[in-house]
Amino acid sequence: MKTGILESENFGNGKRTYFLDFARASNNSNYIKITRSDRQTDRTYKKSSVCIFEEDFYFLIEGFSMLFTSMGNRESGSGKKLEYAPGPKTEFKPRGIKSWPVEMRPREKYLAGGAEALSDAELLALLIGSGTTKQTAVDLAARILKSVNGDLEALSRCSAKSLSKFPGIGDARAVTIMAAMELSRRSRQMLLPFNLKTG
Repeated sequence: MKTGILESENFGNGKRTYFLDFARASNNSNYIKITRSDRQTDRTYKKSSVCIFEEDFYFLIEGFSMLFTSMGNRESGSGKKLEYAPGPKTEFKPRGIKSWPVEMRPREKYLAGGAEALSDAELLALLIGSGTTKQTAVDLAARILKSVNGDLEALSRCSAKSLSKFPGIGDARAVTIMAAMELSRRSRQMLLPFNLKTG
């Protein structure tokens, strides 16, 4: 199933990382993909994923609601209400791409599977290079694409000034993106029939 990731988030503790992707399938159905990646003793990663399609989002939310309501109301054998005690709260800190499993990093994915293996956001992230302290390059790329509704043609018309409005995008990165889009435009022009180019 060929996918296009629209938004992504990740969290973990170093040994285990969860990736939450909001994506669109080739048939235009939206879905959430939840991927768990566990680091093994030999430094490889074991992954497992589940996809939940948009028509089931309501049931997912309702299921979580019922689960936590049940835990809050559950009674012990003595008739006393059990207190639901979550584990110690840890401060959430965005994790850089270098902390991701190797097979999920954009550069390594490109080398292993080619451009087709990457989403638009991941390809744009390769041009951006690195993110900020608050977001990865993929997150930043996703925000930029969201601002143009995922329309690459609209992105190609963006100016350096408009791209520089995004935290983490300075003049150098803005020009890099614009140059890549221009090369793509020129490549498409070269593929046009001669009569269309000169007509």
